[in-house]
Amino acid sequence: MKKAKIYIPNKSAMQSGLGKSIKWILEFETIDPTTNPLMGWESSSDTLGELKLEFSTKESAINYAKKKRIDYELIEPKKRKVVRKSYADNFLK
Repeated sequence: MKKAKIYIPNKSAMQSGLGKSIKWILEFETIDPTTNPLMGWESSSDTLGELKLEFSTKESAINYAKKKRIDYELIEPKKRKVVRKSYADNFLK
C-alpha cells in the first residue's frame, strides 16, 4: 500500500496568528516523480500524490489510515517558544 504522512501544516510567513494551524493533514507521497522533457516540470502518473485529506484531530487521521491499511508516518508539531516583550524594553537597555 502507499505511504502517507500525517502532520499539521506550518503557518505561512504572512500569518502572525495560529488561525488555520489546528487541522491535521494526511498526504500521500508521490511514487516515481519524473521531469517533463518539454517544460521541465515535475510530473507523475500517480494521482494520489495530489490528494490531501484534512482531519480535526490526530487520532481521527491515524484511525482513518489504519482502517484503510495505509502505512503512515506521524510528524509531531514543534512547540512554539513565545517570548513576551514590552515596547518599553527597546529603550531600557
